[in-house]
Amino acid sequence: MPETDAALSEQRLKAFLGNLLRAGVIVAGVIVMLGGALYLIRHGDATPEYRIFRGEPVELKTVGGIISGVISLRARAIIQLGLLLLIFTPVARVALSLYAFAVQRDRVYVAVTLFVLGILIFSLAGGRV
Repeated sequence: MPETDAALSEQRLKAFLGNLLRAGVIVAGVIVMLGGALYLIRHGDATPEYRIFRGEPVELKTVGGIISGVISLRARAIIQLGLLLLIFTPVARVALSLYAFAVQRDRVYVAVTLFVLGILIFSLAGGRV
């Protein structure tokens, strides 16, 4: 039974979104591994101090700080960049789904996807918009 253009288009969209997720996870994983390897090369012989908790430095809590750290080849910033990409990957999938549903003029799916995207952005902003 021959497939319609809409079915082919939907299959292509599903394949593209699946490949987007796969590529995003792979790229994020490779970046985290590179940052981890660099961190171990530079700090692998250091004795950890478990009595004192030290969170991430303030400069690694913003996207701008992470980018400037990556430019300076700081291992922790490279790891953070990989984690940011890992978080961004499903958000990008939802945004592209929203675009695809808008092109198809499917109002119900546009509304639902817009709601999900809004929740994601609200959550990533720490509950403050």
